Amino acid sequence: MQTRASKRVGLLGGTFNPVHCGHLTIADDALSAWELDEIWFVPCAIPAHKAGQDIASAADREAMIRVAIEDRPRYQCSTIELARGGISYTVDTLRDLRATYSGIEWFFIIGADTLPELATWREIEAVLTLCTIVTLCRPGIDVSDREALKQRIGLPEPWPARLVAHVFEGRLMDISSSDVRKRVAEKQSIRYLVPERVEAYIRQNGLYRYG
Repeated sequence: MQTRASKRVGLLGGTFNPVHCGHLTIADDALSAWELDEIWFVPCAIPAHKAGQDIASAADREAMIRVAIEDRPRYQCSTIELARGGISYTVDTLRDLRATYSGIEWFFIIGADTLPELATWREIEAVLTLCTIVTLCRPGIDVSDREALKQRIGLPEPWPARLVAHVFEGRLMDISSSDVRKRVAEKQSIRYLVPERVEAYIRQNGLYRYG
């Protein structure tokens, strides 16, 4: 009989510029679907695939995550990538986490739109041995044809089959950080798109030209 790891932790990485209700919904769904003990939000220092994006400071992005999850005891904010600095690569983060913590089974959470991009990630086959990648559907992404989805992944076997086996159809929320920033800049409401405390933080700190 296989012994369960002492803890199952889901990692939700991103720029979180800003964190929004879609991120929290993904975390809630992943927590339930894969029976995770905790979710760690991992804000990146410099995103590897979003070069040139106008990004709020690391301190502001971390602070927004912390106010968003302060009443959710099973959620944490990990600053491992912010502390390391430079371009954030998932393989480096996983190696650092595994070297720091024992007895944890790691699950890396992505959206279905990221599946075809995995082949471009640094040392992707190492990533796939360091964690279990779990995928949640995103609006506009059809995952009903699992065979077609495997063909789009672009990795050698057994990875496509294993990745597709961990695709989950959660709640679909069409919210993006870029839309939140655009609405703030245009002085439009972001109510219900971000947690109230995040909206207050954005307003109080003048982020994204609020007010």
